[in-house]
Amino acid sequence: DATIEGLHFLLAEDNDLNAEIALALLTDQGAKVTVAKDGREALDTFCTEPAGTFDAVLMDVMMPVMDGLAVTRAIRALDRADARTIPIIAMTADAFVEDEKAALAAGMNAHVAKPLEIDDLKRAVDRHVEKGRA
Repeated sequence: DATIEGLHFLLAEDNDLNAEIALALLTDQGAKVTVAKDGREALDTFCTEPAGTFDAVLMDVMMPVMDGLAVTRAIRALDRADARTIPIIAMTADAFVEDEKAALAAGMNAHVAKPLEIDDLKRAVDRHVEKGRA
């Protein structure tokens, strides 16, 4: 069974209620979560933490300041060890094929629909996060 226990996520979510729900779901499963309130904050947080701090990024696609696609492209372009390999999982209410293609084209690894279902997220994380890192 997929588990997220012991993993550290960077959660980029501008909606307070969605952030609270995701935080509760993740921490109830034993994960550590750092929350960023918009795309710029997510990018800044990723950049200021040492490489390897986060096991994955959970990226809302529609955010103010910088959207999730722009943040993902910026992370992927960074010159640091984990920038090209960290799993970035899109979270969006738009669960259309085109949205998923746009997320993957921007450099995201997976796409989960909102409202967040913890089992869907665990499956996506299980597929993309290297075991043994936690």
